This record gives sequence, C-alpha cells and structure tokens, in this order.
Amino acid sequence: MQHKQIKYIALCAVFVGFSAMADIRLKDHSEIIGKWTVSAEAAKLDGEKKQIQVEWDFGADGVLRTTATDSVGRTKEMNIAIKYSVENGEIKKQSTPGREKYETCKVVEKDGNNMVLKCAYLYYFLTRR
Repeated sequence: MQHKQIKYIALCAVFVGFSAMADIRLKDHSEIIGKWTVSAEAAKLDGEKKQIQVEWDFGADGVLRTTATDSVGRTKEMNIAIKYSVENGEIKKQSTPGREKYETCKVVEKDGNNMVLKCAYLYYFLTRR
C-alpha cells in the first residue's frame, strides 16, 4: 500500500511541474493589440538567442504588420501585412502573405510589457512599445 502512495505522490509532482509551465491563454486580441519589438528568436526557450530587429504591429482589424530592418543594410526595411486572429487563447497568423495557410503561436510567458511566443519552429521574444 505504501509503495502505491509513493508512486501517486511522484506522479502528482510531475503534473504540478507541467502545469507550472502551461501556456498562457489570451482572452482575445485586445491583450496584444499595438506595437511590439521582436528583439530575438531562438530554437529553444532557454537556448541561444539570435538578435533581430523586427516590429510587429497587431491591428484591431486582424492585420499583423511586420517591419523588419536588415542589420547589415542590404535590403534596408521590409514591410509585410498578414492576417491574424486569437482563437482558443492562441494566436493564429498567416504563414505567407496571400496564402490561407496559418501557423499557431502560443504565449509561453507574458509579464507586463514582455511576452514570449512559441510559433511553429521558433520562440520569439517581444517587448511592447
């Protein structure tokens, strides 16, 4: 009997650990509307961050306007507008402008003006402007 209790306690501890790392659910798009600076991207949350110069402007009209600045100066500035929405607490955004293929981005951290998103392949580190 005591052996089963120990297994049960260990199993509960694992679930509590996982729930602490649970994704944050957005209520709606009002929580993200506005301009955000994307300062870095990384393959893993605690991995090496690649510094980038990108601005994401989440519009109330369901359009995400992205402005990327080439740090080397070859292309200067690139502007892209894609559709987005908040569904089931997650951000759904077009993968490519003009195509109806979407990727899901989950908020994994949100504290004040800082937010970390986990999209298909990368984590994005954002700060509200």
